[in-house]
Parts: sequence; structure tokens; C-alpha cells
Amino acid sequence: MRAPDPDPDRELKPGTLNYVRRGSGEPLVLIHPLGAELVVWEPVMDRLARERDVIAVDLPGFGHSPGLLNGDAPTPQVLASTVASLLDDLGVERAHVAGNSLGGWVALELAKSGRALSVAGLCTAGLWARPLGPRPGRDARPFGRRMLPVLSTLLRTAQGRQLVLRGSVAHPERVPPEAAARLVRSYLTSAGYEDANAAMRTAVFSGFEDIRVPVTLAWGDLDRIVRKPRETLPEWRTITLHGCGHIPTWDDPGQVARTLLLAST
Repeated sequence: MRAPDPDPDRELKPGTLNYVRRGSGEPLVLIHPLGAELVVWEPVMDRLARERDVIAVDLPGFGHSPGLLNGDAPTPQVLASTVASLLDDLGVERAHVAGNSLGGWVALELAKSGRALSVAGLCTAGLWARPLGPRPGRDARPFGRRMLPVLSTLLRTAQGRQLVLRGSVAHPERVPPEAAARLVRSYLTSAGYEDANAAMRTAVFSGFEDIRVPVTLAWGDLDRIVRKPRETLPEWRTITLHGCGHIPTWDDPGQVARTLLLAST
């Protein structure tokens, strides 16, 4: 079974997550970071699909997924439950789960609830010592939305991608223009961004002792957003992604794919 690539004109039922599915083998779920969408996995999808049944999802309110029902706060725990519901719909009881940043936190929550065979976190959020609290300063997203036509033109050039994406990608020139435009548009226009950001900043991950599956945490050595925590559980594997930023999939697709396959072995 394979879902079609995202169709902007395709309407999903309330509570249903948009996803792309490729390959065969043991299931591997991919969860994107805050303010992004499943486009971040495009550089590694085909590499992973040679050995895994890969399911890349758009979290509620991001990409082509509708927002949450009933006004639920999009905490990492709630986001994990929506991914678990998708797995139920697909007939997948347990899967290897990999996530980037907020997606890594969601992956850990899935492991806590018994739905993961293993976890791979790329620059995982939530492992800081204390909640981040409200972000200081004004939200730049409204201004960015007004500038979208200009940004779309700017992102067609390597210099423009360097200017716009250098905070999250170590090598922005490696991001194709169309993918860069999707990434920036998602950050600026995702309906779920504000609530998910607020929920993420009010807590830290807890329940380490409830995870009974292998965990691999990979950290970009050029990440400008999240730092590797001083301590995690001693049995958790830690890997450095050399030459990679916070969103590492375009920086070095081969290195990231090898890491995810190793973590799910």
C-alpha cells in the first residue's frame, strides 16, 4: 500500500494525517520538525525505502494535514497520539520511528506508549534542562507572510537560500529551490505552528524510564538551534552528524539515511 504524493487540492477527513508511503520491509515512520512538513524527508526517502516501509507524515496543522479536533493543545503527547491513530488506520501495530527536532520528541512519546520498535531522534527537542518559556521578541512570521512573493523569487538562487535557510540548514545551497519554497511557506503559514510552538516551550520530555526500546540520538555538529544535552540514559546511542545543521537531511542525505537505518536495525 502506498499513498500518493501530497496533492494540494486533496481534502482529508478531519483528524486524518497526510502521509507519503514508499518501500517495503519493517515500517519506519518519519516525523518532521516544528514549522516544517514531510518535504524535509525527500532527500532520504528513496534511500530508506530500499530497506524499509517508509511512512512520512504531516503533523496536524502542518503541510496538508488538517488541524486537531476539539481544540486539543498540540503537545508532543497529543501529536504522538495522532500518529498512533494513523498507524491504526494503516494496520501497523508498531514501527521504527524517526523524528527531527519536535519530531524526535514525538517519536520518544510514541516509544513511551508502546508503539515504537526503535527511536531515532535528529537534533531532538525537549531534552533541555528546563522549559524554554515564551519566545522573546516579536513574531516575524506575519512580516514573512507579506514577503512570500519576494521570498519565493529569492529562494531560486543559491545566495537567497543561504540567506533565508542558514539558521536551520548548514548547507542551504544543497536544498532544491522548490523544496526551499515549501519549507519556508510551511514555516510562515502553517495553521498549527503557534499552538505547537507554545506547547513545546512549556514542558520538557519526561518518562525516560518508560522507554523499553533502542534509542539513537543524532546531533548536527553545526546545529544553531538545539544543543546536545549533557546527559541521557547510558544505554541510548549518541551519534554526531558531521557537517550538518538542525535540519540535516539536505546537508548529508547519505549520512542521515545510514544513521536512521542503523537505528532501526
